[in-house]
Amino acid sequence: MLREVGSSMEATVWFLTSNQGKLEEAQLHFAPLGYNIEQLVVPEDAIIEPQSDSLQDIAISKLEQAKAHLPDANAMVMVEDSGLFINALDGFPGVYSSYVHETIGCQGILRLLAHLESDDPVQHKKLRGASYHAVTALWDGTSMFVGLGECPGSLASEMHEGHGFGYDPVFVPLDLDDFGQPLPAGELGAISTHGMAFGGVELDVKHRFSHRRRALEHLLEQLP
Repeated sequence: MLREVGSSMEATVWFLTSNQGKLEEAQLHFAPLGYNIEQLVVPEDAIIEPQSDSLQDIAISKLEQAKAHLPDANAMVMVEDSGLFINALDGFPGVYSSYVHETIGCQGILRLLAHLESDDPVQHKKLRGASYHAVTALWDGTSMFVGLGECPGSLASEMHEGHGFGYDPVFVPLDLDDFGQPLPAGELGAISTHGMAFGGVELDVKHRFSHRRRALEHLLEQLP
């Protein structure tokens, strides 16, 4: 479903998010395809966070609730839910990533992993292995589409700040090969942050690894 940018064919997607960083990322991904992304603002406490250990179930629940707040019953609406899953903590914080970040922040996560260190750089990455997961759900007025994305990596031992949001200051992605696929820990790829966390690289670099980009691409592939 490609749209002609700047024409009457351009479609608006209302994105339910209060995170400016997520909004800008979505605009970056959708703009080349001719979609206009607008923030959907709803009353405080209008969306009830469902109790679930599934990102997909949470995203779909929020999407269904968001429909009631659209300016037009046939408008397109999108919800994205993502989380950081840490191997050594059995997937924690996972679906609770936002709450955990608000309460203990990146420094709190680093303290939880302080005992996981190794002089061997490859073993160090494996001990601190983690992955970002994203689910993007979209309602086009008649049907629902769901995109999934993952970015494997590890957690740094210290903060790399300057860019991004959430856990970006501590998450280091695995390098990617020529086809954009992640490589095993320790292998140098064609696409690399050279050991820097997302917080220490520019947005266009992060975009090449982004779990949100992968989820959006998976979703867009399904649109008629």
